[in-house]
Amino acid sequence: MTRALVFDSGVGGLTIADALRKAAPHWIVDYAADSGFFPYGVKSDEELRARLPDLCATLVSVAKPDVLVIACNTASTLSLADIRAKISVPVVGTVPAIKPAAEQTKTGVIGILATPGTVRRAYLDDLERQFAAGKIVIRRGSAGLVDIAERAVRGQAIDQEQVAYAVKPLFDPPDGPRIDTVVLACTHFPLIREAIAAACPDGVKLVDTSEAVARQAIRVAPKTERSTGEAIAYVTGGAANKAAMTPAFARFGYDVIEIIDV
Repeated sequence: MTRALVFDSGVGGLTIADALRKAAPHWIVDYAADSGFFPYGVKSDEELRARLPDLCATLVSVAKPDVLVIACNTASTLSLADIRAKISVPVVGTVPAIKPAAEQTKTGVIGILATPGTVRRAYLDDLERQFAAGKIVIRRGSAGLVDIAERAVRGQAIDQEQVAYAVKPLFDPPDGPRIDTVVLACTHFPLIREAIAAACPDGVKLVDTSEAVARQAIRVAPKTERSTGEAIAYVTGGAANKAAMTPAFARFGYDVIEIIDV
């Protein structure tokens, strides 16, 4: 039985883990949240580069997965190559769904909702040049939406006014009113998809990469035979973060939670 490890800064990657479990119900899908260093979107590139490869190597050493899924746009757009160089198992990254958005837009104007870190990455520039040539792409970075999603998945009510405050500037003139497709370029955002949709003008389509990432993980994972076992969730940041994350993990079927302090 194949074992996967899905990694994110917080709970956002649970959307990827859920998609992977649905696509490969016979797999064991472990999860790791670097909640002790959350949120990534406001950290400097230097801080993240210094942390991510070694952290992922530690997680792989502990969890022993057959494939590692980096379920974080910020980490993937910054450190994917460095992470792959550090560990021996296949690594699947998560990047903004610019290609499908460019294929689906009717107006030729695409919106990108992301963290501030992802918005400024040169990797995003490359994706736009490669897949959205001739399109107008408008970016909006929001750390607030990440916090809202974290609280929501732990059972707290969503403040729709806060969501609207974060989303609506994306649609400002001159080109914003023509946006018909919005890329959810942070794995946290599908957790509050309905609230984000309500903050968008009627008819705007939201796209993300959860199903595509799951398919890629299935393609690259080696075929293995191993005994069955229970899925485990790992957290950094000690007992306090474990307690804070428990409701979210329980909601996605993770009953066993272990602390990894790095």
